Amino acid sequence: CLATLIIMLVGDTYTLINYVSFINYLCYGVTIMGLIVLRWKKPKIFRPIKVNLLIPITYLAFWAFLLIFSLYSEPIVCGVGLIIILTGVPVFFLGVYWRNKPKCVNRLIESTTCWGQKLCFVVYPQCGSAEEE
Repeated sequence: CLATLIIMLVGDTYTLINYVSFINYLCYGVTIMGLIVLRWKKPKIFRPIKVNLLIPITYLAFWAFLLIFSLYSEPIVCGVGLIIILTGVPVFFLGVYWRNKPKCVNRLIESTTCWGQKLCFVVYPQCGSAEEE
């Protein structure tokens, strides 16, 4: 959110749309690749919807063309899009990967989550953490 606010203050809306569209296309392609990898490595797991592999492979072919063309035609926009995506890596390591956090960090994360929920009216905030229950 902070990166988006900075981009909106500094750049124009057209550039912001280009950043976000590149990020979306990149994420869609990685998701479809994950579908193919799971179909190959874990063919026996339950799937409520199963499609012919020709559909995601065809999608990936078009996706690769669009991504390569975007990288060739607007490398700076794509680079900034990748930097925006990579800003989530430290957040992942601090919030998800790091299991044995000190209690003060857990309290900070919990209070920030609760504050955000109240501010945005998205989820009714819980009293206390789930670990206490």
